[in-house]
Amino acid sequence: MSYAQRKEISGNRTLAIIFVVIIQFGLGYAIVTGLAYNVIKKTAENLKVIDVEEQPPPPEEPPPPPKDMPKVPPPPTVPPPLVRMEAPPPPIAVQVAPTPPPFIPPVAPAPPPPPPPPKKMSSAAAKGDVRSIFSTDDYPASALASGAQGTAQAQLTIGPDGRVQGCNLIRSTGNGALDAATCNILRRRAKFTPAKDSNGQATSDTYTTPPIRWEIPAE
Repeated sequence: MSYAQRKEISGNRTLAIIFVVIIQFGLGYAIVTGLAYNVIKKTAENLKVIDVEEQPPPPEEPPPPPKDMPKVPPPPTVPPPLVRMEAPPPPIAVQVAPTPPPFIPPVAPAPPPPPPPPKKMSSAAAKGDVRSIFSTDDYPASALASGAQGTAQAQLTIGPDGRVQGCNLIRSTGNGALDAATCNILRRRAKFTPAKDSNGQATSDTYTTPPIRWEIPAE
């Protein structure tokens, strides 16, 4: 037998041995697995469920009191460093030219006041009783028709010529026609001596009449 033939027979034998070992191992694994499954199933059926109460944990022990700690002295106080303040520079003097005073124009002197008028030495006086210048013929027709009566009193302005220059009623009769007739008659008929000043010159003055009564004449 040659060397090549012997080597071929040896290789075939080795493969046959390996194949046999694999088959045996597979059969053994199947047998063991089946037996183990039956054993586990029977054991699980025989087990009884027991409730086990869990015990509470033991109470914690209080921590031991702290030991006396040695007193540590406080750190020394260090004063703050001194800050050196620099003196401010001296102020700089600035010379300002003086402002000229404002120009005030001259004011012309006021004219002297006029001399006071001469004092009145005598007042205007009526020439006779002013009530005597009125008559029944002076009664206004409208006042007669309405039956109006009343008393009037006037303040007259007398000019330097002795004539009445103004009439102002200070008391009314209550009837317009009678009031108008009173002033008209006094302006036309009343005569006065004019007032005089301290120089003897005639001057204006005022005169207040006595009450003048208007009454409807009896028939």
